[in-house]
Amino acid sequence: MSQTTQEKNVFPKEMKRDRYQMVIGGQMTDALSGETFKVYNPATGAVLAEVPKAGKEDVDRAVKAAREAFDNGKWRRYPVGKRARVLNKIASIMRSRFNELVELEVLNSGKTVAAAQGQVMQAIEDFEFYAGAIVTHSGTVNNMPGPFFNYTQKEPIGVCGQIIPWNYPMMMAAWKIAPAIATGNSVVLKPASLTPLTAIILTEICHEAGVPDGVVNVITGPGAAIGSYLVTHEGVDKVAFTGETSTGKDIMAKASETLKRVTLELGGKSPNLVFPDADLDGAVDGSLFGIFYNTGQSCEARSRLFLHESIYDAFMEKFIAKTKKLKLGDPFAQETHVGAIISQSQLEKIHSYVEEAKKDGATVVTGGEAVQVPGFENGYWYAPTIITGVTNDMKIAQEEIFGPVVVVMTFKDEKEAVKLANDTKYGLAAAIWAKDNGLIKRVADGLRAGVVMVNSPFSAFPGTPFGGYKQSGFGRELGYETLNLYTETKSVLSYIGAKPLNPFNLQ
Repeated sequence: MSQTTQEKNVFPKEMKRDRYQMVIGGQMTDALSGETFKVYNPATGAVLAEVPKAGKEDVDRAVKAAREAFDNGKWRRYPVGKRARVLNKIASIMRSRFNELVELEVLNSGKTVAAAQGQVMQAIEDFEFYAGAIVTHSGTVNNMPGPFFNYTQKEPIGVCGQIIPWNYPMMMAAWKIAPAIATGNSVVLKPASLTPLTAIILTEICHEAGVPDGVVNVITGPGAAIGSYLVTHEGVDKVAFTGETSTGKDIMAKASETLKRVTLELGGKSPNLVFPDADLDGAVDGSLFGIFYNTGQSCEARSRLFLHESIYDAFMEKFIAKTKKLKLGDPFAQETHVGAIISQSQLEKIHSYVEEAKKDGATVVTGGEAVQVPGFENGYWYAPTIITGVTNDMKIAQEEIFGPVVVVMTFKDEKEAVKLANDTKYGLAAAIWAKDNGLIKRVADGLRAGVVMVNSPFSAFPGTPFGGYKQSGFGRELGYETLNLYTETKSVLSYIGAKPLNPFNLQ
């Protein structure tokens, strides 16, 4: 394949390739340096493909293409109904290629096929949601004194630099791209180096659906180099980032140099509160899903389990027994519950937290070690882990592990439960298991979290705002209000009186 495909918007039909290219200005392209890097299958440890290793000069190319598309192109000038039709076409193409997208997501992330199916479907529904939402996104006409008339209108911000993590590659790309282009912006997307493949494919699908050249661009390479440069680039008007809190702080500082708009969806250490009147079996099953879904590699994973002391023994007996039944194995097998860890370095990080917890006096009641899965011996696998004897001030109870590890603690009453839940620098999500509606309302009101789940392990559907308090970031994604994060509000004030104004009363 040549360095740059000359015919516009013609992309390979095969999703699985030995070599992928970036998309800049509607063209498939390699890095100008010619450098590439390898992408691996976490379940097997085998090389999956090669992708371009972009440099600053490639970021410049992508931003220039996005800038040209925004300043001189037609996308932001399309009627909203026309943009909506294109977003629906993107969703339609994704539906027609659903199985291929799921397969590629599993291969590149090591997650289970069941998890990938749900996440790809949500990515599709994101485009459908914003296709509908943008049609009703509008300004206002405001009450004014006398012969004055004021209205506001929503206008796109410009070029959006978007940086996404490795834990939900396809879904996070959709969360970012869909509202940005729905509102008429142009995008430069930087996927995680570990999982860039479905983001590349989604960019190709956007062009196939009719998004003009330069509106959606994707660059691949190390975040420390090109991600940082993208954040500081003078041609970028807004930055949206999902990832760890320390990186988010750095991005916020860098973006402030040019006063870019910023949206940050960062880390979490989410509490899971089980009260005495909860449906015990439902709470056990929901708590299992809340921590071990996606192999615990979720920002909103409910990794701190707080049990009322009166139900501790009964709950733990069931919880431990079911955790031991969770199946690790072939990610493409429907009976597999827990997939692979994304990389060897992440596996080592998880294990170091467990070992430190043991030194601090905590007890591993199940798991706590890397495991070999038959047929996948070279992959990165970690046993679902439950740790007891934990206090809320321990490192393992305060820092984000990003793996299948849950710590268990108890509380005496409602007041203590809320206090312990809020005793963290994070505030992304929280879960409540109870039947008393009064208690549920009081506890939900008291929790400092952006997402509160009640008797349900699910944290997000298209249309439900998602984002955090405190050091879990700011701004909300996935909801209607996200459109406001990608638009400026312009106020137009007119005088429509019969006589000209003479404020200084000069004759």
